[in-house]
Amino acid sequence: MGLSIEKLGVIGSGVIGSALIRGLLQSGLLKTDQIWGTARTEATCQKIRDTLGISARTDYKKELSGTQVLLLCTKPASVYKVIETLKSAALDPNTLIISTLAGISLSDIEGHLGQENPVIRAMPNTPCIIGKGMTIVASGTHATQAHLDMALGIFKAVGDCMELEESHFNAITSLNGSGPAYFYLMMEALADGGVRVGLPREVALKIVTQVALGSAMMVQQTGRHPAALRDDVTTPAGCTIGGLLMMEDGKIRSVLARAVEEATHIAGALGHPATD
Repeated sequence: MGLSIEKLGVIGSGVIGSALIRGLLQSGLLKTDQIWGTARTEATCQKIRDTLGISARTDYKKELSGTQVLLLCTKPASVYKVIETLKSAALDPNTLIISTLAGISLSDIEGHLGQENPVIRAMPNTPCIIGKGMTIVASGTHATQAHLDMALGIFKAVGDCMELEESHFNAITSLNGSGPAYFYLMMEALADGGVRVGLPREVALKIVTQVALGSAMMVQQTGRHPAALRDDVTTPAGCTIGGLLMMEDGKIRSVLARAVEEATHIAGALGHPATD
């Protein structure tokens, strides 16, 4: 299986950029000679070459020739400098641009680019590195169904992917992009609880991670509401209800919901410095 892409570039081969590169290589959809990457320093480029086996350089203008798909994975505030570089290199207007930048809209990219490149906005997350990511995509003004299908093909290689209206993307950024960090924190806290009551840390963490994995799969595969599945575990006068009441006393439900709300507000301001 493969994608009909001869050359794909990743501008910003950091955590998410490298995760996508690894996923595409591990899935067999693309080979090392079909992907190039960039980084700000030569030392980082060398690390990318050593760990991923792809071409990587700080000055990528020459790489743009013949590149069919360009993934923008830089920090949001860097996007306009990148776009100026693309313009100065006379980027082919047929090159598909896929942006993973939080807070940067399709119109931001299209307006600054000033030419009719197809643009797709995407919000993946780091589990893409093990093929278990989740990505949401939205199409820009000049993107066709063929461009959307290509983007879906790229991200489905590293997990699941779905299309959604761009108006939801700040919320998607906070829930999907930031979501793994919330679960890592919860898993760490539960493992700490296991250690507190006498379990070795490695045992507690193994149990917690398998419980998290199995619980998520139960929701996905049964289609039942999490509350119904929770009730299956909660017997009268049992230990589960005691633990759940402690969590409710700590307002965990509202804290998690407010975390998503707060991150959504911040996502909307990324890449757009505040003005006086």
